[in-house]
Amino acid sequence: MEFSNADTERIKRWLLLVPTMLAAFMFALDETIANIALPHIAGSFSVSSQESIWILTSYLVASCLTIPMIDWLSRLLGRKNMFMLCVFVFTVASFLCGISDSMGMMVVSRFLQGLGGGVLIPIAQAIMMEAFEGDELSLAGTIFGMVVIIAPIIGPVIGGWITENYSWHWIFFINVPIGIIILILAKTMIVDPPYAQKQKNVKTDYWGILFLCTFAVAFEIMMDKGNDLDWFGSPFICKLTVVWVVALILLIISQIKQKDSLVKFDAFRDYNFVVGTICLTIMNAILLASMAMLPQFMQNMMGYDAFTSGLTMMPRGVGCLIGCVLSGYLQPRMDGRILAAVGVAILCLGSWSLGFINLEISSMSVVVPNIMYGIGMTVGMIPIITLSCKTIAADRMSNASGIQNFIKTIGGAIGTSLVATFVSRFSQIHQNMMVKHLTETNSVYVERLQAYSSQFMSMTDLSTATYMGQTLIYNQLQAQARLWAYVDSFRIFAVAGIIILFLIFALKKDRKTDVSKQ
Repeated sequence: MEFSNADTERIKRWLLLVPTMLAAFMFALDETIANIALPHIAGSFSVSSQESIWILTSYLVASCLTIPMIDWLSRLLGRKNMFMLCVFVFTVASFLCGISDSMGMMVVSRFLQGLGGGVLIPIAQAIMMEAFEGDELSLAGTIFGMVVIIAPIIGPVIGGWITENYSWHWIFFINVPIGIIILILAKTMIVDPPYAQKQKNVKTDYWGILFLCTFAVAFEIMMDKGNDLDWFGSPFICKLTVVWVVALILLIISQIKQKDSLVKFDAFRDYNFVVGTICLTIMNAILLASMAMLPQFMQNMMGYDAFTSGLTMMPRGVGCLIGCVLSGYLQPRMDGRILAAVGVAILCLGSWSLGFINLEISSMSVVVPNIMYGIGMTVGMIPIITLSCKTIAADRMSNASGIQNFIKTIGGAIGTSLVATFVSRFSQIHQNMMVKHLTETNSVYVERLQAYSSQFMSMTDLSTATYMGQTLIYNQLQAQARLWAYVDSFRIFAVAGIIILFLIFALKKDRKTDVSKQ
């Protein structure tokens, strides 16, 4: 059987996706696979749970550093060489994480892992947008969306299963054979177009690198530690805020003034890119915040173990698969804005449904809302990615993809930090409101206290029994206050989704102007 030139080119295009999408999946999986294993890792190194958070923070900070540098690194090394170098660094760092025998070695290894992995998703997105068009782009976009959305969802489940059945070391070791396979495939399948090849006389913007690193590190640490340190009530957080704001201002000024800059802001001239990036950033914040909050609720409030709470996220993965199929089928057949709006509306309904949870629910009670979450995320996100980058010139795609993913990462960090603050602050608010009703004039409280006290009378005296009854009621009050904090947070996600709906219809359909021509 002979293939025509068109068939051969088509096969080559699809083969391009194999190593790039596999690499993107590996990076996205590692964003969450270690979450469940943190208590085990902390125990191995004899550190506190708060100290173990640096295992996650170092990874996120490092990935933030390299994402905006993707265009400069492509010009300096060539995109294929850069991709293979980053996969190599990620693979070696994964091995070092697995053999780490101290907290210091683990944090450094995770930082290196983040440095290597940060560019993998933007590269996959850039190659996809450059190689495909029309119906093929819709299908490729569906595959890309499935990779970047499903991987973080199944991460805690895989991490929990490996940790419970083997050891936490293997959540890192599994990356080694995958990384080797990616390197072999990339060597044979990826070919750089002329504009993505290594260029001569590429200048290094040292000031830009300094400002970018300062901004990313200060901002991520502020987001990570803000809730624990009472945000701006802490001098440390205030100082970090000044540092990242000044660094960001200096970064923008330095990049605008330089011709051969580290980060190019040309993509911000494209209207759809700006609006689409805002939508994707809010959606990423909702995605990561809800993924952090729901397992936490199932563990802290419902008493589930780590693996079982991770399993409660699996229906979201099923929803993502359904959403990917729907998006791939419908996107070529309808206005992408309408499809995205339908997806976000489903996401809002899923969030609002989780706003009716209580302490008597079973694990099945979160299945339908989670499926809705998965469908809504994929059906909403995939068309927005396509619309936001469709009018970007091919030679600017790597830069635009890097900027978009950098901003999305920042949004995810903000969402995860805010949800921790929401749960903490809303718990205090609801607790203060409920405590006001624990008075002798409240007949329900008096009857409940008498009932509890009478139960304890057989074990102790009246005074102690009354105190034990009050303690039991207060513990129940705290649980209810925290429950309402989770309820409020999920409803805030629904409101944020409504904001995205308005932004979606601000997108322009099939705009033909090209950023390189402006």
